[in-house]
Amino acid sequence: MKRKLVFVIPLFLFALIAGCQLLLKQPVSPHLVMGNPSNAGSNPNNYLIIKPQYALSYSRERGTPNWVSWQLNRSWLGDIERQDDFRPDDSLPPDWYRVKPSDYTRSGYDRGHMVPSADRTSSVKDNSATFLMTNIVPQTPDNNRGAWRDLEEYCRYLVKQGKELYIIAGVDGNSRRIGRKKEVIAPSYTWKVIVVLDKPGAGIGEISKNTRVIAVNVTNRQNTSDNWERYVVSVDEIEAKTGYNFLTQLPESIQQVIESKVDRR
Repeated sequence: MKRKLVFVIPLFLFALIAGCQLLLKQPVSPHLVMGNPSNAGSNPNNYLIIKPQYALSYSRERGTPNWVSWQLNRSWLGDIERQDDFRPDDSLPPDWYRVKPSDYTRSGYDRGHMVPSADRTSSVKDNSATFLMTNIVPQTPDNNRGAWRDLEEYCRYLVKQGKELYIIAGVDGNSRRIGRKKEVIAPSYTWKVIVVLDKPGAGIGEISKNTRVIAVNVTNRQNTSDNWERYVVSVDEIEAKTGYNFLTQLPESIQQVIESKVDRR
């Protein structure tokens, strides 16, 4: 018996070590380097999806993402035209309802991007990925075409100035259901958290208490302002509203400082 145990245990340890090495070699998505704010995984209403262009937490109940996270630097920007190929996301489990573009028809809401089409213009494939319905939420026209777009354009302005951004955008609250069978929940608010790095490729090790972080919480109704600065809040405020925990990969001492600030240009 002793000889048999001596033989089995080393094989078990070898397999364990090999498995750990394989896990360590798995690439970390560049879109999740700041963390997974809701600990998304296999829960149907907090379902983690990682794509080459972005990562997200999807809610089967809402029919929209809870949040979407993405990296933005010059490498993602080019001259590819907007594809406009809105479509269901076939990567969802086969027994789930897959939201269709037509679910938004005559709803009064835009098919609002979380990752903007204009943030992914380096290839047709990247731009097309932003039109999957798992990246879309019901936004009022005044929100989507006003403050939300204004901030998207400001983010790209920063990138063209040489910055690198890590962005998390999502929804909060329930306004009403839309769709033929009311499959999609329109949110009461759309929010966004943006970490601004001065040196692209520097990584989170370069983030300090002085790093700029922009956070907004925009009401999802008509008659909103076109100016995103009217909706600036702290990251702490968004955490309190959503229950999420942002920027978890940073030291707690840095989180406490940058998440409490309210950014003013």
